[in-house]
Amino acid sequence: MFKKIALFVLTLVAALMLSIPLAGMAQSGKVFYWVSHGSPADPVWTYFLAGAEQWAADTGNEVRTSFHSGDVPSHQEAIRAAIAAGADGIVTSSPDPGSLIEVVAEAKAAGIPVININTPDDAVDFDAYVGGDNVVFGRNWAQYLVDNGLVESGDFVWLPVEVPGATYGVQEEQGIASVFEPLGITWEVTDATLDQAEIITRMSDYLTANRDRIDAIIGLGDLVTGSVQRVFDQVGVAPGEIPVVGWGNSLDTTQAVLAGYVNAAQWQDPQATSYIGLSMAAMAASGIPPGFDVIVGKLYEADTAQIYDDILSGQ
Repeated sequence: MFKKIALFVLTLVAALMLSIPLAGMAQSGKVFYWVSHGSPADPVWTYFLAGAEQWAADTGNEVRTSFHSGDVPSHQEAIRAAIAAGADGIVTSSPDPGSLIEVVAEAKAAGIPVININTPDDAVDFDAYVGGDNVVFGRNWAQYLVDNGLVESGDFVWLPVEVPGATYGVQEEQGIASVFEPLGITWEVTDATLDQAEIITRMSDYLTANRDRIDAIIGLGDLVTGSVQRVFDQVGVAPGEIPVVGWGNSLDTTQAVLAGYVNAAQWQDPQATSYIGLSMAAMAASGIPPGFDVIVGKLYEADTAQIYDDILSGQ
C-alpha cells in the first residue's frame, strides 16, 4: 500500500514538473507593432527591420512590421490598427513633425506604450525615444565642414533629401542653419524621392547643372548619401573634389567613405535602435515605465569606416 501511495505521489510530482514548462509554452508571447515611415526598398531600413526581427526571435514575442514610405495617413492608420488589435506595445518612427500627436494619445488612452525610434518629435507624448538627435547631427555635419576648412563664408552647400518636409530633414536643416547662417553660407534642399534609380537621375542632373557653384554636399538621408559615389562617377566628379558629409548606415556609404567619395558619415546603430526600442516597449508593457531616452550615433571617417562596413556586412 505504501509503495502504491509513494508511486502515486512520484507520478503526480513528475506530472506537475512537466506541466510547468508546458504551461509556460502555452502562454503565447506578446504582440508588438513596429511602424516605419521609411520605404521597404530603402536598404538602410532593412537593417532597422533586421533588429526588430532579431528581437522577436530572441524573445519569442511577435513583432508585426510595416513600412509607409512617408505616407502620413497610412502611417497613422497602421498605429490605429495596432490599437484596435490590442497591441502590447508600439514602436514607431515619426513621418512628419506633429503628425502622430492624436494617434499616440489614442494609444496611451488604451494603455498601450509607444516608443519613438529613428526620428524624434518632442510634440508627441511618446513613452521614450531611441535614436539620434537630428538637430545635433545637422549641426555636427555643418561644423565638420567649417572646422576642416571645407567651406567658408559665401560658399554654397547642396542638401539633397528623399522626402522634403519629413521630420528628419527638417530637424537636420535646423542644425545646419545654426552653423551656416552666422557665417553667410547658403544652401538649397532638393527633392530626390525614395526611388533609388530616380535619386541617381535627379542628383546627377542637379550636379551637372550646378557643379560650378556647389562647394560641398550634405546628404540629409541614407539613400542620397549612399548614392553619391554612383552620381560622382556618372557626372565625372573625382573622389574628394567636392566635400561630402551625411548619413552612413549603408554599405554604399561605408564603401564611399573608404574610397574617398564621402568625407564623414553618421552611424545610427540601426539594428540596435529597433532592438532597444522593442525592449523598452516590452518593459513598459510589463509595468516598468522607461523614464529615459537612449541616444545613439557616431560620426566616422575613413580610418574607422571598416568597422561599420563589417557590421553591415554581417561580419
